[in-house]
Amino acid sequence: MDAIAIAVPYVLFVWWFSTGSVLLLVGVSGRHGALLKAGAGLLFAMSLIGVAASSQVTTSAGAYCVFTCAILLWGAVEISLLAGWVTGPRPKPCPPGCAGADRLWYALQAIAYHEFALIVTGALVFAVTVGAPNQLGWWTFAALLILRQSAKINLFLGVRTLNDELLPAQVAFLKSYFARKPMNGLFPFSVTLATASAAFLAVAATDANAAFEALSYSLLAALVALGALEHWFMVLPVPVVDLWRWSVRTPPKHAAPVVEPSAKPVLSIIPGSAAASRPLATERPAMLARQRLEEQFRKAYRESQAAGGGAQLVPDMAAVATQTTIIEINRTTDGRAS
Repeated sequence: MDAIAIAVPYVLFVWWFSTGSVLLLVGVSGRHGALLKAGAGLLFAMSLIGVAASSQVTTSAGAYCVFTCAILLWGAVEISLLAGWVTGPRPKPCPPGCAGADRLWYALQAIAYHEFALIVTGALVFAVTVGAPNQLGWWTFAALLILRQSAKINLFLGVRTLNDELLPAQVAFLKSYFARKPMNGLFPFSVTLATASAAFLAVAATDANAAFEALSYSLLAALVALGALEHWFMVLPVPVVDLWRWSVRTPPKHAAPVVEPSAKPVLSIIPGSAAASRPLATERPAMLARQRLEEQFRKAYRESQAAGGGAQLVPDMAAVATQTTIIEINRTTDGRAS
């Protein structure tokens, strides 16, 4: 019982923290892609070496070490998918209206390379642990592989809650292959098998005679129980994505579009048109009055020049013209101009 009491919170923390860490690292892959690729490759190699070395040790430390290395190895492969590096020969959304065998074929093409990478990694784990006294690393990776494949198939067939909000933008096209349904025919068998497996491992942990076996079974039981819980989350209206909100980079909010004020209508007159040749109705009386004053002034000036009194007449006519202009403007304003 002591082994189970310690193993369960440890697995819970590793499951929660490793998932969030993968999402956090994938979120910065756009800016630090080369560095993340190098880090993921190093993590893969070191984790595989850790699985191989720890599988030779049958102590509590060996159990925790090989279990953690197997989780890290799985995380390195998941980073390659979620960052969009290793997906498939057709990393595109499902064509509209596609169903049946065609939809399945497109879905396989979308993630074929990643599935092949998981199979190769599983084969490597098996190769470095075969014949070793500590098989927990192999069983951990195998459990992750089976549970994840079951989850993918159920998402493809259709479940009530997709929980796809945390899927990175690099592989957002995968959402088009998910289906939302109350339940599919495979789901009851998947969740029942996962739950029964977790219960079987928990019973094996309590019945184990050696501390190493009890701890190994406890770690596996907690991991499989979390896998079963993830299946249950697919049919329950539970916002499990809130558990990893801290690891997702919030996209910048787009500023509201600036609405340009509509320009006021401007009356434009085309040169040479009939409207341009005529003054506006409000300006025409004043212009006519001014023209009459100019004609009167020129006529009076010519007459004064002919009579020899131009020097005295010019100032007088200027005064008369000024007074007459004022009178005409007032008449125009009052609407009495003819």
